[in-house]
Amino acid sequence: MLTLFFECLLAFGVSLVLTPLCRAAARRLGYVAAPKEDRWHQRPTALFGGVAIGATVLGLGASIRPLAELRPLLLSGGLIAAFGLADDVLPLKPSTKLIAQVLVASTLMFFGYRLHWLTSQIGDSMLTLFWIVGITNAFNLLDNMDGLCAGIATIAGVFVLAALVADGGGAAGADGAAAPLALYVVTLIGATAGFLVYNAHPASIFMGDTGSLFLGVNFAALTLAARQAGTGQSGLLSVVAVPVLLLMIPIFDTTLVTALRLLSGRPPSLGGRDHTSHRLVAIGLSEPMAVAVLWTLAAGGGIIALLMQRQDPSWGLIAALGFALALVVFAVYLSRICVYDDEDVAGLRPESLTPLVSDFMYKRRVAEVLLDSCLIPLAYYSAYRLRYEGVLLGINYKYFLQSLPIVLAVQLLALFVVGGYRGVWRHFGMMDAVVFTKGVLVGTVGAELAIVYVYGFENYSRSVFVIYAALLMLMLSASRASFRLVGEFVERRRTIGQRCVIYGTGGAALSTIRAAFGTTTALRILGFVDDDPQQRHARVQGYPVVGDFQALVSMVDAGQLDCVVVNGPTVDAQRLKSLENACRAHRVSLLTLQIDLKPLLPASS
Repeated sequence: MLTLFFECLLAFGVSLVLTPLCRAAARRLGYVAAPKEDRWHQRPTALFGGVAIGATVLGLGASIRPLAELRPLLLSGGLIAAFGLADDVLPLKPSTKLIAQVLVASTLMFFGYRLHWLTSQIGDSMLTLFWIVGITNAFNLLDNMDGLCAGIATIAGVFVLAALVADGGGAAGADGAAAPLALYVVTLIGATAGFLVYNAHPASIFMGDTGSLFLGVNFAALTLAARQAGTGQSGLLSVVAVPVLLLMIPIFDTTLVTALRLLSGRPPSLGGRDHTSHRLVAIGLSEPMAVAVLWTLAAGGGIIALLMQRQDPSWGLIAALGFALALVVFAVYLSRICVYDDEDVAGLRPESLTPLVSDFMYKRRVAEVLLDSCLIPLAYYSAYRLRYEGVLLGINYKYFLQSLPIVLAVQLLALFVVGGYRGVWRHFGMMDAVVFTKGVLVGTVGAELAIVYVYGFENYSRSVFVIYAALLMLMLSASRASFRLVGEFVERRRTIGQRCVIYGTGGAALSTIRAAFGTTTALRILGFVDDDPQQRHARVQGYPVVGDFQALVSMVDAGQLDCVVVNGPTVDAQRLKSLENACRAHRVSLLTLQIDLKPLLPASS
């Protein structure tokens, strides 16, 4: 392990030195990325960062012994880096880039790189070709915001290395020394991390196609090589799931962008500011925060991939299914954000340019039933695993399989009967949770009665159904409340909009205050102000009480606010006058929320 650390440190140092040299060369030769309408950056930025990554990895990789195991990686990496550099210098047609990617993928397949997902050699070869080309393009598309692609690559590299160690045989050779593949992985991690120092926001250099294509090919190949190098026998499920989880964020972003571009009538090959990162910024997150969210999701996928490497991957399977369902809900949330037709910062709007997804989620309810058809078996299986302490074999597994269709059918019917499919996710509240509680209880009792009638209940565990009801209630509530939770998360981390403090902890709810500002005015609520000493250091609707009236005046005088909302039925007239004078002197808006009910029809006499 010490050898791996020093190899990574060496690669980091070399990349740290080469990157500014490549930046200077790019500026001198005039190879800079100029700001464009369909690109995110706002100033000319040097290219050739990928040259530093590629030169570091290929140079140090060629010194690793024995070299035979790494020749396919070095050859394919060198080829794709050369094509990427040609594209950075003289932009190539998309068809030319695709031919280059197929050529490199064929080279790796010639050396025996395979997914091993199918028993058919031809079918598995075609899937492998699609995997390598797809992941290569996924990293190319992911390079759309400062630090995003390089950070995801660094995280993926760490978990690829961990997967080598977890699967056994991939991190060390027969003599106990570090294996060539592990040394190559840490070299890639170090080189990418060294470049990331200069590519983090605000970036002074981009990796260009040289770097994104190079990283894409390497990680597509490494996920295949890691599986072949390991000795663990985790089964087909692990073979399929692990590489997908390790590269989940590039796959997720590419799938989302491609699907939404097609739904919006735009060619998938057309560039644009409609990636996952752009949509997160469009709803109010800062660029570093948006990148950090995607880094966190990438790390989550890596952790779950390690769980799938265990001899018993059952808990990893549960986590993977939950993670996949969460990403599907996240994708639907992001799809509602307008980013086309010069509306990149329009924020959340129901009339998104993806009406098919909106109709599918909110009018037809088909997606909710499909989601619950996944959540119910997941909760039931988890309940069995918890009840029998992770061991679900023999007769218990037989009982689970026998009863699952009954539980699924009865539970879906119960949710339908109590009105579980009538709510709107955006407005999920406590009473909706009560409805789901009723549905879960009715479904659980109904399933038990059905099992008694069909099989007899003496062989089934009663505690399983108690655990199942609790888990399903949590899953149903979390899935329905997800839109509100994500929306609230975004609202509380806005970096743009009017800085606002609410004077008074009573009165209208935050949603009412936000709605009063309209959809065109972004609002950053900093907290509440209240004169009641008992409210000091308290939290109201998740926001802190930042002080009393004197603290509010001090914030106005210090220029820390753009508006103040008086949120209470009565305010001392003298204090209100003082606040008006302070706000007028510093050009701070002073607002009060008044809600009136006006009759549309005259009252009957």
